[in-house]
Amino acid sequence: MTKKFLALSLLSIFFASCDILKTVATQALAIPTSTEAASGLKDALKQGFGNGVDFLSAKGGFLNNAAYKILLPPDAQKIADKLSSMGMQPQVDNVIAKLNEGAESAVKTAKPIFIDAVTSMNFSDAMGVLTGGQGAATNYLKNTTTTSLTTAFRPKIQAALDQVGVTKYWGDLVAIYNKIPLVQKLNPDLNAFVTDKALVALFSRVEQEENTIRTNIGSRSTDLMRKAFAYADTMKK
Repeated sequence: MTKKFLALSLLSIFFASCDILKTVATQALAIPTSTEAASGLKDALKQGFGNGVDFLSAKGGFLNNAAYKILLPPDAQKIADKLSSMGMQPQVDNVIAKLNEGAESAVKTAKPIFIDAVTSMNFSDAMGVLTGGQGAATNYLKNTTTTSLTTAFRPKIQAALDQVGVTKYWGDLVAIYNKIPLVQKLNPDLNAFVTDKALVALFSRVEQEENTIRTNIGSRSTDLMRKAFAYADTMKK
């Protein structure tokens, strides 16, 4: 009698465990609706932008990071090299420092622009992006928004460069350089250069954040992200 009771108890526990596992498996394999997939992706991208902006806009986010430090463009480097040979290396270093400070300030002011762009995106092919693997969401965003983001970003860059003094420092250096006899007069577009570098850096950080979300379950901070990317995980198997 005792053995029969024990056997029945074990069977009950076994089937109960199976039911629990089945429920968990069903939840894990639940296919999100297109709305849930799009919302999960938007959550992920907003998180990625937020973290990326916070990282790059921190003091030294560009200047003290070898991967993102902005140096002078080639034409401007001609000016820098000539002036450095004339004992003006400190002034050149100051321009580079201010250039990077400008990028930090600009990225910070651009955060609402990027968040708004993500929020208003229409992910008609959300499922394809969701299951596209590492970098897929960032590449989709980059391909569909870079032009409009650049247009919106440049005034922010210019305002930031003006605010921290890059325009003045650069103007002073160009004026000194252009007075040197027999040199080709130069005045590179620092705004366009810094804008491009800042966008490249930001998308790079966004991709890192996206890939973390794809590979680290603990980084999925909302229910929609967890549901959407749990489904994406099953597609990799």
